[in-house]
Amino acid sequence: MNKDTFIIGFMLFALFFGAGNLIYPPTLGIDSGTSYWAAISGFVITGVGLPILAVTAISFVKNDARELADRVHPLFGLIFTSVVYLAIGPFFGIPRAATVGYEMSMEPFLDGTSTIALLIFTTVFFFFVFIVSLNPSKMVDRIGQYLTPILLIAIVALSVGGYLLMDNPLSAPTEKYTSSPFFTGFVEGYLTMDAIAALAFGIIVVNAFKERGITTKQDLVKSTLKAGLITGIGLIAVYASIGWIGAKMAAHGTFTNGGEILSNAANLMFGSFGALLLGVIVSLACFTTSVGLVVAAGQFFNKITGISYNWIILIVTIASYIIANQGLNTIISVSVPVLVFIYPIAIVLILLTFMHKLFGGSQGVYRGAILLTAIVSLYDGLVAFEVDLSAITPFMEKLPFFSLGLGWLVPAIVGGLIGLLISRKRVA
Repeated sequence: MNKDTFIIGFMLFALFFGAGNLIYPPTLGIDSGTSYWAAISGFVITGVGLPILAVTAISFVKNDARELADRVHPLFGLIFTSVVYLAIGPFFGIPRAATVGYEMSMEPFLDGTSTIALLIFTTVFFFFVFIVSLNPSKMVDRIGQYLTPILLIAIVALSVGGYLLMDNPLSAPTEKYTSSPFFTGFVEGYLTMDAIAALAFGIIVVNAFKERGITTKQDLVKSTLKAGLITGIGLIAVYASIGWIGAKMAAHGTFTNGGEILSNAANLMFGSFGALLLGVIVSLACFTTSVGLVVAAGQFFNKITGISYNWIILIVTIASYIIANQGLNTIISVSVPVLVFIYPIAIVLILLTFMHKLFGGSQGVYRGAILLTAIVSLYDGLVAFEVDLSAITPFMEKLPFFSLGLGWLVPAIVGGLIGLLISRKRVA
């Protein structure tokens, strides 16, 4: 691997490393207890493996994620990619990053949650996000290059402290991690949003390699995969470390989310200075990710609407600011059902991209697989929203792997095969 591959891999890590990477592994750790290693293994597959595959999938196409989704139908491509950009952008991803930054930099030094403090923090946060997003390239690269090593050093220090200073035994797993910790962790990995964020970030990586003279499709795929592996190694190390801290924190009380777990762990091990240092660094990490997401959303919606880039990022920033002030727990509670719906569709789309040549790129395969996947994932999403679907639940429960949160898997395969048969009959 050459220097450029490492630089781009590092840049991708900086883009990925935001709120979801920090708040979910500690929660998984504290909930999974003695089943931690099985749970984090499942989490890594969807939280790391899928994003790397998604970034690599983008290197197969000429433009962006919409080109992948257009293989189902142009209207689906437009709607699905718009939903993805809204989810990772102003609706969930960006507001979540801002509130995690607040909860880990300011809240540890306040008596509980302060609406005014959150308002002040997000006002400053989003003002600078907007300013940097107006001309992001050099600033984001610099922040990524210098911030990522500092952030990793801070996480390493926290992790070493966790291993050395927290010697209490792991607690028993909570109910959802008792029977199938691996598959529970697998579904929890959805919540990082990284696989759908990768559909947006992938084109940034591909363009970075093109600017360095790599133009052939084969070389782009290889280079993108190598950069993704570098990013993946970093993410796995961070997930495993901060998840372990969460597992060890079970003996120190109850916490409402992963940000609170990490802040308390830093304070426990290194005092108020540790909590402050971690908070500042995390805020910068969330800032970098937010700028990346604002830019990605701005470029996408500028392309499909023709509205000026500056106006779009202003709208995205204001919408993110309003939603961020609803608080982290509210954002998480609303985002989970949406991600439960979106993620299986994204997974199937990514996997079909790698199998494209096996079925001759048949549109019927894409349509059949995505349609049946969407039906099952829509049910899962509505149930997560606490919509009463008890009338059809008995039928859904008969699906293979339904209890593991993977009820969409067999329908996706069946739908793809039916689509292939129909398309071949039409040709015949």
